[in-house]
Amino acid sequence: MTRQSPSLTEPQYFILAALMDGPLHGYGIIKAAEQATDGRLRIAVGTLYGALERLERAGLVAAGDEEIVDGRARRYYRLTEDGTEALAREALRMQQAVAVVMGRSRDAGVAPA
Repeated sequence: MTRQSPSLTEPQYFILAALMDGPLHGYGIIKAAEQATDGRLRIAVGTLYGALERLERAGLVAAGDEEIVDGRARRYYRLTEDGTEALAREALRMQQAVAVVMGRSRDAGVAPA
């Protein structure tokens, strides 16, 4: 059963977004999130694995294959169907929030930043 959250944190959102194209290991998720935000969001390792644990408990991601690289285990995570739905809901929520501000800015004659 998936627990519903009113919204995802920014790191959670970009972790899920990073997994849209397929499974990734932790470092791959960090790099994908950093690239998607042009370097603005840099997820610390501790933040990543704490978020992945919470997302996994919520049923939004699932741990998959593991491989050994340089003597260390590398676990891959994938987006679940519930994770895909949660990501889409969050994107829609943010889009609606942007529309409110952009509409008011236009009405007030203020150019968006």
